[in-house]
Amino acid sequence: MAPLNVLFLCTGNSARSIMAEAILNHLGAGRFRGWSAGSHPKNDVHPMALETLRQANLPTEGLYAKSWDEFARNGAPEMDFVFTVCDNAAGEVCPIWPGQPVTAHWGVPDPAAAEGSEAERMLAFREVFRMLDRRIRIFLALRHGEIDRAETERKVVEIGRLDENDAKSRAS
Repeated sequence: MAPLNVLFLCTGNSARSIMAEAILNHLGAGRFRGWSAGSHPKNDVHPMALETLRQANLPTEGLYAKSWDEFARNGAPEMDFVFTVCDNAAGEVCPIWPGQPVTAHWGVPDPAAAEGSEAERMLAFREVFRMLDRRIRIFLALRHGEIDRAETERKVVEIGRLDENDAKSRAS
């Protein structure tokens, strides 16, 4: 059976979506294939995102910032799922994805916007990694192929709401 393709979208495709791609490819064990892209990709992947992945013993080779246009073209891999991980990308008009993938918003804070010392900024990257890792593990535990599309859509939307209360309580 071919792996299910999952695309993680963000504006810059330099931190959150890149980390989600790496986590899914590691945990997906051949059943899932992760991809990432941005509406306005940066020139490079954020160095702290790469360092966070290395500290988690995840491979970083082959990760690069790319436009979501690459995945809307003829011949691009057909996506089964598309998740936005930043609020800006969620509000933008996305391309039409071939194959009618299940979509959801899994917004997490932008660690690249974190301020403070290097240690404080690294902590922001680790926290976002933790949130994405948790969501992806729950997503992978769903009974893919055994539940219908409506139930799948409901569950992936619920996954995107994890940590919302935690984030709100930290902000207040």
